[in-house]
Amino acid sequence: MTSGTTSIDKLITNTIREDVRNAGSYVVPDASGYIKLDAMENPYELPDELRAELGQRLADAALNRYPVASYTTLKQKICAGLGVPAGYDVLLGNGSDELISIMATAVAKQGGQRAVVMAPTPAFVMFARSAGFAGADYVGVPIKADFSLDLPAMLAAIQTHKPALVFLAYPNNPTGNLFDAEDMVAIIEALGETGIVVADEAYQPFAKKSFMGRLPEFPNLVVMRTLSKLGLAGIRLGYLSGDPKLLAEFEKVRPPYNVNVLTQVAAEFALDHLDVLDQQAEMLNAERTRLSTELAALPGVEVFPSAANFISLRVPDADQVCARLRDEKVLIKNLSKMDKLLANCIRVTVSTPEENTAFLTALKASL
Repeated sequence: MTSGTTSIDKLITNTIREDVRNAGSYVVPDASGYIKLDAMENPYELPDELRAELGQRLADAALNRYPVASYTTLKQKICAGLGVPAGYDVLLGNGSDELISIMATAVAKQGGQRAVVMAPTPAFVMFARSAGFAGADYVGVPIKADFSLDLPAMLAAIQTHKPALVFLAYPNNPTGNLFDAEDMVAIIEALGETGIVVADEAYQPFAKKSFMGRLPEFPNLVVMRTLSKLGLAGIRLGYLSGDPKLLAEFEKVRPPYNVNVLTQVAAEFALDHLDVLDQQAEMLNAERTRLSTELAALPGVEVFPSAANFISLRVPDADQVCARLRDEKVLIKNLSKMDKLLANCIRVTVSTPEENTAFLTALKASL
């Protein structure tokens, strides 16, 4: 080991938090040359005439200026077009990842007993990562074998750990199913004034079910969504809504100018043409039905119900299947190492009819 390496190692040891040093990076595999079915993206682009119009709007954006810090126009379009209750506002983030981080930071305590962030597991990995990096403890409560909520276990964990923040993905990632709405209400009511419940509705365009309209019923409920799954993953925009007083506290943690000008312009444009994106979501839902049916007919394959734009399934050997699919230039997600409940499970994004057929062909050859 060189003296330079020794010096930097000592510097890192002396300055970087131990939990950060021990953590791995969030790795996104290179998908160049692959049929990309691993990240729940909408495969459809905007029609040519809309792309041309968007190009002009982006060309007119004032890149030499900071964004308008209030994001008033964009917020108004989100509230008007995406079902936010009257009298409620939204807080914007650089994707839902930043919103998760903002909420975890807001509830994390400094000194003394650490705050607890909780979620049913398996769950979106950023719930745990953001909690840890914010300085909170993360508690995962296993779901049942059929991927439904274990309500008694959740209520017992709430009583024991008294979480400040509970994430309930609706539908859940990586399993794809919708938790029972009454079970979620029971959790919201159990926390009451002691904790915040976040309904993560990233896949709402496909699920067609939401807690957004129920925000006035529950002061401790927050609904979080993203435009990524709707077809705008590249612009990185998430939003959340909840009681105005609660949003005001999260607003104190939000970095200034966290949504850039190009994202702002592109999102406003897309919301002016929400009907196009909704049509694409309907096309993907139809393909989800077809794909689920054809997958269920394959020997040795167990398909789980999905209300999202992806399907989770169990195969005889997930590692072997994923390796063979990669050889065929098809990229999916191997879930088998995430949780024991997901043994030999894989996740595939619902895509165009052509890409779905290519996946089916490659999967049949790999089994």
